[in-house]
Amino acid sequence: MTFLTARRAPIVLMRPARFDQTSGMPLKSKTAGKLISFEGSEGSGKSTQIVRLASHLQQVGRDVVSVREPGGTEIGEQIRNIIVHNSKGDEMCAETELLLFAAARAQLVREKIAPALSRGAVVLSDRYLDSSTVYQGIGRNLAPDPVQMINRFAVGNVMPDLTVVIDVPTEVSLTRIRLRASDVPNRMERANIDFYNKVREGYLVLARGLPERFTVIDGTKSEDEIAKRIWAEVKARLG
Repeated sequence: MTFLTARRAPIVLMRPARFDQTSGMPLKSKTAGKLISFEGSEGSGKSTQIVRLASHLQQVGRDVVSVREPGGTEIGEQIRNIIVHNSKGDEMCAETELLLFAAARAQLVREKIAPALSRGAVVLSDRYLDSSTVYQGIGRNLAPDPVQMINRFAVGNVMPDLTVVIDVPTEVSLTRIRLRASDVPNRMERANIDFYNKVREGYLVLARGLPERFTVIDGTKSEDEIAKRIWAEVKARLG
C-alpha cells in the first residue's frame, strides 16, 4: 500500500460542484440553500465568528443551521470523542484519523446538511472537507489521491458555496490555545509548531488556488472588524 504516505504531499484543489441524482445525495440538481464553511488553525476564532454570522443572517430573515466537525450528530459526536479525547489518541495513525473524520462528515452531510440545504437554509459549518485536505493531507503527510477520494466519498457533491479561512500566524494560534481557560489542550491542539506552520500554509495555498470559493480573513483584527469583513463577503458572494 505504498500510496498511503508521502513526503510533503501536494495540495489537491477540489472545485465546487452542484448536486445531482448520481451522487447518492438526497438533493435536487439545485437548491436554494447555501453552505458556508469556516476553516483555520486552532485558536483562529472560527466559532466566535460563526455565532456572529448566524445572528446576522437570522436578523435578515434567513433560516440558519450551524454544525461543527467532527460532530454535529449523535454518531459524529461519539467519533469526535474518539478523535479528540481517547486516552490512546496520541498513538492514532494518520490514516485512522482521516477515516474517522470522513465517517463523521458523511453522517453530518446526510443527516443534517443535505436536508437543511434542501429546504433553503444557510448552513454554517465549523470545518468541512478542506480540514482533511490540510490537517491530514498536508499536516500528516498523507498522499493527496486517497485523501481526495475519501473526501469525495464522504460528501458526495455537497460542496461549500463559500469557505472563510480565518488566518492567524502560528505563534498567535498557539498562544491562544495556551490561554484558553477551560480544559487541557486536546490531541489536535497539542501538535507542534511545525505541524501548524504546514496547516496555515496549506490553507493559504488552497485559497490562492480556488479564489472563487475561498476568502481569507485576517484573524488578528478585532472581532468586530472580522465580522464586518465576513458579512461583506457573504453578501457579495451569496446575495
